Amino acid sequence: MREREQLSQALGRVQKIDQDLKDALDLLELGEMEEDRDVVEAAESDIESLHKRVERLRLETLLSGEADNNNCFIEVHAGAGGTEAQDWALMLARMYSRWAEAKGYKIEWIEESAGEEAGIKSATFKVSSHKDADHPYGWLKGESGVHRLVRISPFDSNARRHTSFASVWVYPEVDESIDIQIEDKDLRVDTYRASGAGGQHVNKTDSAIRITHLPTGVVVQCQNDRSQHRNRAQAMSMLKARLYELELKKRAEAAQASEATKSEIGWGHQIRSYVLHPYQMVKDLRTNVEKGNAHGVLEGDIDAFLEATLAQHINH
Repeated sequence: MREREQLSQALGRVQKIDQDLKDALDLLELGEMEEDRDVVEAAESDIESLHKRVERLRLETLLSGEADNNNCFIEVHAGAGGTEAQDWALMLARMYSRWAEAKGYKIEWIEESAGEEAGIKSATFKVSSHKDADHPYGWLKGESGVHRLVRISPFDSNARRHTSFASVWVYPEVDESIDIQIEDKDLRVDTYRASGAGGQHVNKTDSAIRITHLPTGVVVQCQNDRSQHRNRAQAMSMLKARLYELELKKRAEAAQASEATKSEIGWGHQIRSYVLHPYQMVKDLRTNVEKGNAHGVLEGDIDAFLEATLAQHINH
C-alpha cells in the first residue's frame, strides 16, 4: 500500500506538470497574439519554473535504490583535534538538521555526547519522511565520509588558521519488511550514565545503552530516553540499520568490482572541504561542485551537493 501511494503521488506530480505546461503554452500563445508583453513574460516565467520542477522530478526518479525511501540515521563524529574538531562536528550536525527542517522532514535526536569545552564528540539523529518530504536516505546517503574545515579558530587566542576533520555516517532505518537476524551471543551490551543536556535525570541512573556487535565491530548507543528499556529498543533498531547498510554497501561494491569508481565513500575518505579563511569556498572533491557562500552551506544550503552526488552515482 505504501508503494502504491508513492507511485500514485509520483504520477500525480507528472500529470500536474503536464497540465501546467499546457496552460503556460496557451498563455504564451495568447500573449503573442495580443502582443501583450506582460502576459508573455508571465508565461515565460511559468515555463522556467516548470523547468526547475522537472529537473527536481528527474532527480527523484533516480532515487530507486532498495532503501532510498527509508528513513535514515545520521551519525557525526569529531576527528582528532579536541575542541576545534568538536565544534566542527556540532556545525555539521546543525547543517544537516537545518537542511532537513527546511525540507519538511521530521527530526529525532537519538544521542549526543558533549565536548569538554564546546561542540560535540558525537551525535546521532533520525531523519524521517513527512508529508511531501520523502526519500530521506536516498537524498543523504552520499554524505557519508570525512568533512574538512579550514578557518581562523575562535578558540585560538593567536587567531591562527586551523584545519579540522569530522566524519559523517548515513544509514537507512530498517522497516518491518526487512528481516535482520541478530544472535544474543554476538552482542555486548553496556549501560552508562547519560551525558550532556537532559535535565535532572541525567547522571543519576544508568539509562544510556551501548551495544557492540562483536562479529562486525559495529557500535551503537542511545541515551535520549529515561527508560533503559526504550533506549535498548532504539539502539537495537539502529544496530539493525547499520548492519543493513553494511550489506547494501557489500552489494554495491560487488556490482562495481569490475570497474574503479570515483563515488565510493566511507570512513577515511575525505569528500568535501569547507574553507572559511582566507576565502570562502565549499568544494565537493568527488563531483567538483563548488559554492562560494560557505556560511549559507553551513546553514543547510546543500542541495547542489546532494543532487550532483546522486547524479554521479547513477552515471557510474
